[in-house]
Amino acid sequence: MKIGFLQFKPLFGQVEDNLDKLSSMIEKAPYFDLLVLPELANSGYVFSNKDELGKASETIPSGLFVEKLSEITNSRNSAIVCGICERKGVNYYNSSVLIGPKGFIGKYQKIHLFDREKLFFQPGNGPLKSFEVNGMKIGMLVCFDWIFPEATRVLALEGIDILAHSANLVLPYSQTAMLARSIENSIFTVTSNRIGTEENGGIELTFTGQSQITSPKMELLASAGVDTEEIKIVEIDIELARNKWLNERNNVLLDRRSAMYTKLAE
Repeated sequence: MKIGFLQFKPLFGQVEDNLDKLSSMIEKAPYFDLLVLPELANSGYVFSNKDELGKASETIPSGLFVEKLSEITNSRNSAIVCGICERKGVNYYNSSVLIGPKGFIGKYQKIHLFDREKLFFQPGNGPLKSFEVNGMKIGMLVCFDWIFPEATRVLALEGIDILAHSANLVLPYSQTAMLARSIENSIFTVTSNRIGTEENGGIELTFTGQSQITSPKMELLASAGVDTEEIKIVEIDIELARNKWLNERNNVLLDRRSAMYTKLAE
């Protein structure tokens, strides 16, 4: 399998320009089975009012971004995960979509909202689930979900091989934490982060870049710069994620003692 990330700087509110830039970058990329794009890749991030969301969001799966990405995945016989500003009725969600060679497969609505996201988005209600495409089992999380290890563990129990993590990271911790997520669940992780500084309505944020791919052995397989627009793709052995044995006696899933963790469900 060949999996990778795309790191870029979206233009706030410029949906068609962002789509053109992504399309151009993907056209120049070598073959991939799975490519992960950043959080809110269609819209940008720093909203100041809900009117801005109305103009930059789309319904799923009938929106412009999903339709164009479906054309790309069909032509390349590949899969893409992309962060989308989603409009559903009168509500907005910070969502991620999985698109395969035959089009839209599924979506995930971010369940852990970060900081000012709570002013504009509704939290998703899951489910946290595995989607299958081209022989891969993929789970999706969005940005701040990384800080809750329970979310990744649920996806591991759902059987994922690869965690597709679309992000707009401003804190410096996630890249290190994803190494832990990969070893404790024996999965590959792909974090696709954005770059650049975005200012709107007196709010300014600088995003950390450093997109990366990690392995079930806690290896950093690929990483990006702090402020570069780039695509990186690596070849992986998917079977490594399906072997949960650390040694002949320890299995990262079978050795769990669920009866001791009831506090987590309170």
